[in-house]
Amino acid sequence: MRVDVQPGTWAESPALRRPRAVVADDDAAMRAVVAEVLRFDGYDVEEAEHGIELLFRVSRALTATPGAVGIDVVVSDVHMPFCSGLDVLKKLRYARAKTPVVLMTGGGEDEMSDHVRELGAVLLYKPFTFDELRFAVAEVRGIEPQRRRVRR
Repeated sequence: MRVDVQPGTWAESPALRRPRAVVADDDAAMRAVVAEVLRFDGYDVEEAEHGIELLFRVSRALTATPGAVGIDVVVSDVHMPFCSGLDVLKKLRYARAKTPVVLMTGGGEDEMSDHVRELGAVLLYKPFTFDELRFAVAEVRGIEPQRRRVRR
């Protein structure tokens, strides 16, 4: 049996769709782990391996046709080739986009923390736990964080 969804119907409601995330990190292992945690939490995840790819994905979502699915959260490393996560955040804010952003860093960015917060994002220091990632994503999205219990 096939069910067609007509534009404007309840099945097309944003409340019924999975939230969408873009994860960017030039470290493939870190990108895969962050993406998997978000997928486990119910996100549709796109991955980007450098800043230009992230910028392309974000700009494509911002310039999409009306009614297209936007990005609910961006999780990006600060330091990446071609374009940093901070550069992408600045470009988003310059375009007046309110896309929630979590920036990840390996440290040494203490002076950046205030600047990132002023831009409405969260700076998450590596290494971090899955719960710290979840709390950071929830904070920038303004939602209640999901807590996962580990079976023992």
